[in-house]
Amino acid sequence: MSLESEVGALRKVPLFRGIDDTKLRLLAFISDRMEYKTGERLCTQGEEGDSAFIILKGSADVLVNTPDGEKAVAKVEANSIVGEIAILCDVPRTATLVAANDMDVLTVSKDDFLKLLKEFPDMALEVMRTLALRLEQTTRDLAAARSGAAA
Repeated sequence: MSLESEVGALRKVPLFRGIDDTKLRLLAFISDRMEYKTGERLCTQGEEGDSAFIILKGSADVLVNTPDGEKAVAKVEANSIVGEIAILCDVPRTATLVAANDMDVLTVSKDDFLKLLKEFPDMALEVMRTLALRLEQTTRDLAAARSGAAA
């Protein structure tokens, strides 16, 4: 995949839709392109979060540890960014990601991601919006689960 095709793929990620091409080229340039085969782990819950993953092609299952073993709680598709919580909050990975099929992924290191956010406040604002939307959805899901359990 060329730099320009990576920029085109990044433009499809909601987090980066409002970001100009120059910044997207920089992001693509500083990222590592990785391929994962079906069943391969991108990261494991509890490990140090040293990078974020931008899914260009394919999808991954999001697994969390439970008393009954790992449980799939979500799926992330192409044009998504995942793993940013661990690097933004400096906490261990909150979930395990396993390739549900063959994937093409851009991996952005913690240091490079944080530098981008410092240099480009509009990108930082989009990250905050994305995280706020995820929190709102999680809160809504939790409320629905609680009301269903109470019934």
